[in-house]
Amino acid sequence: MKITDLRKKSDSELAEELLGLRKEQFNLRMQRATGQLSRPDQFDKVRKNIARIKTLLGEQSRQKKTEGAA
Repeated sequence: MKITDLRKKSDSELAEELLGLRKEQFNLRMQRATGQLSRPDQFDKVRKNIARIKTLLGEQSRQKKTEGAA
């Protein structure tokens, strides 16, 4: 998942994507705890994608605040 692709999405689409990634992260965490995780690198990829989306949502929120104040 690239940041340029995420920038094209709306706030609601980003929120949906974030929710899906959180669910996937939970499932991967459960698989890791029970020893059933087949691809351990997937856990790190999901964490980084969550961070990308949260960073983008923060940027957009700060941008809206500055536009509203001006």
